[in-house]
Amino acid sequence: MTALEPFGARLRRAMDERGALCVGIDPHASLLAEWGLNDDVTGLERFSRTVVEAVADRVAVIKPQMAFFERFGSRGVAVLERVVQETRAAGALVVMDAKRGDIGSTMAGYAEAFLHKDAPLFSDALTVSPYLGYGSLAPAVALARETGTGLFVLALTSNPEGPEVQHAVRADGRTVAATVLAHLAADNAGEAPLGSFGAVVGATVGDLSSYDLAINGPLLAPGVGAQGATPADLPRVFGSAVRNVVPNVSRGVLRHGPEVAGLRAATERFADEIRAAVGA
Repeated sequence: MTALEPFGARLRRAMDERGALCVGIDPHASLLAEWGLNDDVTGLERFSRTVVEAVADRVAVIKPQMAFFERFGSRGVAVLERVVQETRAAGALVVMDAKRGDIGSTMAGYAEAFLHKDAPLFSDALTVSPYLGYGSLAPAVALARETGTGLFVLALTSNPEGPEVQHAVRADGRTVAATVLAHLAADNAGEAPLGSFGAVVGATVGDLSSYDLAINGPLLAPGVGAQGATPADLPRVFGSAVRNVVPNVSRGVLRHGPEVAGLRAATERFADEIRAAVGA
């Protein structure tokens, strides 16, 4: 298997050239309706491929949310395959937001579905859950190293239920989230200019001063836009790690469709605000 250049290196270059913005493709039924589309496979395809047409040639990352394609069965997944292929052809990196997590051969199967170069849904990176133990991600870590892809591991999420697990304190005095971050730092050790194993850290989580975000890897930050965080908040939330933050905006851009011009204008506004906030 021929490996790509490591994901971390490709992401760093894309962020330097195109800015750090990640646009999410989240085809909620309500968003399809706002665009005047039916909640069916035809509406899904029109919505998703319009977003790709509008922004994939100008942003660093596009993040499709797998669930909104899976709900239409095999025809929805076929649309997602085309979205992935067209996004990568336009030069943006694809982070597949599937949040997979399991053990052993099942985890290996999930990894192969998204990180094997011959897979129809081959993506540049995959979101994964470490809550069967970080070691359960080993098959995905190994395949990512082999193929030059990456992972974004749930660490400090912005949903209100997250703290009951992520802020739980282990016997050694560290929180679960701090343990996840430490594992990521170890997996990224020695990589330059950026490791390929990132953390998902919500931009609306609040005070992160007690956490070491210097993992030598990217920090995928949902919550900018409709969820309440602004680009100006990023330096305060992420501190010295802000240069490695990949802010994700979904509804904040998507609600400006269905016209390509509206999506592009919203994308450019967020991208400019992010550059100004992080000094890039």
